[in-house]
Amino acid sequence: MNEAIRRTWTVMAAMLLVLALAASVIQVLAADQLKTHALNSRQMFLEFGAPRGPILVDGEPIAESVPSDDAYHYQRVYHEPELYAPLTGFYSLTYGTDGLEAAMNEQLSGTPTSQFVDRAMEIITGATPEGDQVELTIDPELQRLAYDALPDGVRASAVVTDPTTGEILAMVSKPGFDSNALSSHSPAEAQSAMAAIDQIPGASAYLNRAAEQLVSPGSTFKLIDAVAMLESGDYTPDGTVDIPAAWTLPGTTTELPNYDGSPCNTVGRQTLTWALAQSCNTPFAMAAVELGQDRIREVAERFGFNDSFDYPLPVTGSVFPSDLDDAALAQSSIGQRDVQATALQMAMVAAGIANDGVVMEPQLIKAVRRSDLTTVQEFSPRERGRATTPEVAGQVSDMMVSAVEDGILGSVQSDTVRIAAKSGTAEVGDTGNVHSWITGFDASENPRAAVTIVVEDEPPGVGHQTIVSGMKAIMEAVVTE
Repeated sequence: MNEAIRRTWTVMAAMLLVLALAASVIQVLAADQLKTHALNSRQMFLEFGAPRGPILVDGEPIAESVPSDDAYHYQRVYHEPELYAPLTGFYSLTYGTDGLEAAMNEQLSGTPTSQFVDRAMEIITGATPEGDQVELTIDPELQRLAYDALPDGVRASAVVTDPTTGEILAMVSKPGFDSNALSSHSPAEAQSAMAAIDQIPGASAYLNRAAEQLVSPGSTFKLIDAVAMLESGDYTPDGTVDIPAAWTLPGTTTELPNYDGSPCNTVGRQTLTWALAQSCNTPFAMAAVELGQDRIREVAERFGFNDSFDYPLPVTGSVFPSDLDDAALAQSSIGQRDVQATALQMAMVAAGIANDGVVMEPQLIKAVRRSDLTTVQEFSPRERGRATTPEVAGQVSDMMVSAVEDGILGSVQSDTVRIAAKSGTAEVGDTGNVHSWITGFDASENPRAAVTIVVEDEPPGVGHQTIVSGMKAIMEAVVTE
């Protein structure tokens, strides 16, 4: 073989090696990226050409795939989307996936690696691969009741959990959207639907308001203060505290007042229980400064603040800030200034108090099952951690009952259930509007539900009426089920 031929073979061998390496990169290393690429129409046809598993509530589908007469073979359909869209999200050719459709995509599409052998057998036998069923912990009657408790045209959310298991029994948000329109196989229809959603104030197809929207929690944060105060040993529920009508914030000339017309402005001194029942600002602000920001933050974090997690949907971490001066700490201790919380976070606070001081992991998925009802996964209750002692939790619970039976929440009282609750009002700048909150639970020997409702940025009367009537209606429904 002469030198010219040798060089030619060497160059050809090198080119073949490069080609082989490139093919390996494309088929192996970049396989997942190419598979999910937006321009991979073959993958779209594969996904929409197979029956995706349903999302179930009480055994009934709230999302399912039905045969369609177009090229994609299956259309994703959502039932009662106004109730469930913030949870289910959407499965869209145009916009991809969101919500549970994204978080549980492997299970719903039937592609988890743990089921590789099962899927391989389906291919060998010629069976049509089917996605798994995902069953939620949601109680459909409570879901509807919580949704109807929120007025249309407002930004609001509500969460109902089981304090002893962490199961989410209801989670609703307004304004909502229709997942069906976004899941249309027509890009023009899906784009038109998204544009319409974006025109609604406060609406977003990508927002589960109850778990992702941060709002100043107002006086519901005094539950954290109360735990810190009682744990310190310097305070007791029946011990008296100073309640000035206003208190000058340390290092400033700014006064922190109680709310207008409050009995807190004339009493001078009363028990801690009375102060919480009347939602006085000054004693809690003064106590927070005395105890220090580290202690308040530590208690808040035991209940879940300053932490993001999935359940499996993403939860925006609620915030109790660091490096506060005393004036900022005083304002933060009454749920104003830089403190921010989601409705789910304050539900965790109420549930932790109801559950003898133990906070459970929020749980939305009950089980994952194959189409033949074989159980693939079951989700058991898990403790997130102990937030306070049973003694302190019991004391705060009794103080919350006093807020309903002897304090400012008298309109929450019910003939059928004893309710422990704390309300909150957070000012929205200088607009005159407020964020209205309530959080609480049934004060029975074995509490069955913790409820949190928040109405954002509305006149005080609108929000207060909603949270009070909603809390009472949901609690009465829980005990009669």
